Amino acid sequence: MSLEFWIIQVPGWALFFYLLVAQCSAALSYRLGVRMGTQEPAETVGEIGVAFWKGYAFADLVFYTPVLGVALYGHASGADWALFALAAVLGITVYWPIACLRTIVAARDAAGWQLPKERDYWIVLPAITAWGVLALSLLWP
Repeated sequence: MSLEFWIIQVPGWALFFYLLVAQCSAALSYRLGVRMGTQEPAETVGEIGVAFWKGYAFADLVFYTPVLGVALYGHASGADWALFALAAVLGITVYWPIACLRTIVAARDAAGWQLPKERDYWIVLPAITAWGVLALSLLWP
């Protein structure tokens, strides 16, 4: 297996399992996500912030996480369709952290919004975006 293969697979599966535990469980029980520390409590981000995070968690549950897992499996097994599935899910991988970061910036002065761990978002989300861009570039013919 090539280095490119491992650059896609290892972070991809790490992200998949993180999403499965942190986001998908929070989509089923937002309170559980808050207790695990993977979601922000209403006291710090307000009801609109909670609605925003619930939206991403639900989208991760019903679409992004399953497609990521299927695409990574297809890529690992050499399936013909895997390139298209992986390219699609990597596009989402680049898009959603950028959307989240922009929302965080836009919400800074909003009433009821207080994000004490904002620095963590600025570490993790650009790293996810960078991996998505790198993995997409590795798929480019």
